[in-house]
Amino acid sequence: MLDIQNAVKVFEKGTPIEHTALNHVSLHLDAGEFVTIIGSNGAGKSTLFNAICGTFLLNEGRILLDKRDITYIKEHKRALSIGRVFQDPMKGTAPHMTIEENLSLAYSRATAKHLSFAPSRKQVALFRDKIAEFGMNLEDRMKTKVGMLSGGQRQAVTLLMCTIVPPKLLLLDEHTAALDPATADKVMEITQRTVEQHHLTTLMITHNMAQALSIGSRTIMMDAGQILFDFSGEERARTTVDDLLRLYSDTRHKALDNDRMLLQKNG
Repeated sequence: MLDIQNAVKVFEKGTPIEHTALNHVSLHLDAGEFVTIIGSNGAGKSTLFNAICGTFLLNEGRILLDKRDITYIKEHKRALSIGRVFQDPMKGTAPHMTIEENLSLAYSRATAKHLSFAPSRKQVALFRDKIAEFGMNLEDRMKTKVGMLSGGQRQAVTLLMCTIVPPKLLLLDEHTAALDPATADKVMEITQRTVEQHHLTTLMITHNMAQALSIGSRTIMMDAGQILFDFSGEERARTTVDDLLRLYSDTRHKALDNDRMLLQKNG
């Protein structure tokens, strides 16, 4: 489904502050795989997402989605096949527009030739039914402007916008990190249910190492623009957070230095 082949991204190339953010990264995801990604700040996680989305072009390598080479496809065209939920609840929605209007825009982008924020009666019923499944009591607030919603509610709307027409690939960029623990758990529950319902091929960045090992079917650790470890199956099932810390230390010859990851290592 997703093939990243020898991806290289260098920022400020040829200058004193040249930085290699992706260092010959290769990654394959089968259709329906749910892969979690962990790594400290600067490991290359978000850079990998930006490369997949087309925020910038790679210096080297190729990206294929469902056997189609998208390496040089523009970002807005990739967005027709790729859904992305960001860490910041302010991103991904138009705050001055209502829930109904935001969902209509997302739906029309994927199903029609022209964008529309004026849904038909049938579409409104569809949107209400879909958001009611989330159990956040938003189905009776369809005329509420998204900017008036809480962070968790906004993330739920963004997730539905990304999946109301199931994408080929769903990218979750620490989408619960800015939420309080109870709300984060609720949004994660909705996420897992949505991914399972649509059998979505999914990549999720998280700093929570325990969560990374318990959600989905495969875990990748990145460091310095490279994939350091790739766990799945029985190997992943028997790997603990302490195992990850020890493997990192043995491989890099230093302790993992990331307060946020260490504070969340037990979930």
